[in-house]
Amino acid sequence: MRYGRQEGTPLLQALRLEAERAEALVRFDVPGHRQGRMASDFSRALGDLGLRMDVNATPGLDFLDHPTGVIRDAECLMANACDADEAFFLVNGSSVGVVAMILSACGPGDTILLPRNVHRSAIHALVLGGAVPVFLPPEADPTLGIAHGVRPAAVRDALDRHPEARALLLLHPTYFGVCGDFAAIADLCRKRGVRLLSDSAHGAHFGFARGLPPSALSLGADLCTVSVHKTCGSLTQSSVLLLRERAIRHETVRGVLNLLQTSSASYLLLSSLDSARRWLVHEARDTFAALLPQVDDLRRRVAAIPGLRLMAPPEGMTLDPTKLTLDVSGLGISGFEAYRRLRERWGVQMELAEARVLLAVVSPADGPESLSRLADALEALAADALSGHPDGLPEPGPEPHADPPPLVLSPREAFFSPSRIVPLADAVGEICGETIMAYPPGIPLILPGERFNRDVTERIRRVHESGGTLVTEMDDPRRVRVLVRQEGGAP
Repeated sequence: MRYGRQEGTPLLQALRLEAERAEALVRFDVPGHRQGRMASDFSRALGDLGLRMDVNATPGLDFLDHPTGVIRDAECLMANACDADEAFFLVNGSSVGVVAMILSACGPGDTILLPRNVHRSAIHALVLGGAVPVFLPPEADPTLGIAHGVRPAAVRDALDRHPEARALLLLHPTYFGVCGDFAAIADLCRKRGVRLLSDSAHGAHFGFARGLPPSALSLGADLCTVSVHKTCGSLTQSSVLLLRERAIRHETVRGVLNLLQTSSASYLLLSSLDSARRWLVHEARDTFAALLPQVDDLRRRVAAIPGLRLMAPPEGMTLDPTKLTLDVSGLGISGFEAYRRLRERWGVQMELAEARVLLAVVSPADGPESLSRLADALEALAADALSGHPDGLPEPGPEPHADPPPLVLSPREAFFSPSRIVPLADAVGEICGETIMAYPPGIPLILPGERFNRDVTERIRRVHESGGTLVTEMDDPRRVRVLVRQEGGAP
């Protein structure tokens, strides 16, 4: 990895200088809180310096939509640190990065290959841009209801059946930290002239320390989106889009981002990316060298807890060691109930709960104290749960692993078609007009253009009744949007 001169943080330094000048300036620009002079509960909570750094694009601070100064310098340093040709700072999370990748790689009517367990932002890109999806079957754990990575053989088969494919989007890693054979798939794409895009939202730390998987960019991706805020210390909503300029030009990506991102980007978010990049270069290696052995110890301790099972990656795939996915069904409680008890009784906040699963994300900020507290809480949870269910009966049973419902219309066609609202129980056979997902992780259970079947309606019902969070257009997830049937029964 080539770092270059990585000591400075040009954007953060310029922002701090602007904050120091605040007292000498009488401002008549936005934002209206005037760098904290407008008293409010929020200004008192955030503090003086933070608000003085919340400024607009004033002289010396550059513009995100056409960076030529300190933002450009900070993006170049990020590109250099990540071994990319270009880096684009994002202030709407990796969601906007995923949309930008697809719109940069595909036009209306182009075929794009992607796994069915993509984030909802990929579906939003299909609605906005009109690309036509061909979904690839990911390796699945039907017991846990978790989809993993895509095998090279599935990609090869899809490319044979769809030689017209313009791009392929892969997850590296999945939400649960599983990585497939990205290099082999990249080789297939290169030989077929297919643009390779990577949703690496959960892999911003990859490639910066021994013991972590390599980055998607180093394995052959053309475009890669990373959520720096998830694992590398920047503020929530700040991410980076990385480009290897082969089949896609940087001017194209910048133009797409200017369609999607705000013209009033937060300098707090931008400067936090500048700071996180410096940390990745100078401190990540030593931090993870100390942390990963502690995570290994945590895994051994958790593996010994009765009623809990650590998820292992499928054969031929690897796992980000900082992700701990736990099967709690042996405790006789659901993942949702385990999540609630850990937070309310033992003060431990997990990342995700599903019917049988809990997910913990270990951060570079963690250490012996926090990891020990997690292990203590899991031991207490298990002892408490098994005292009520000594046989560890799994309640509820295995979450159904639904096959993807058939895609009848493109997501764009379905999104803009006339629709109506029906009870979920009456939706079987109808074509969906919205995206319905459990959140987190934001993977669609059904998307616009797919036909409802009983597996999907049952899965939605079970998530709702077991306490999971469903994101739909309706206030009541027992009601869904379907397309209006035309004369003759067709939508």
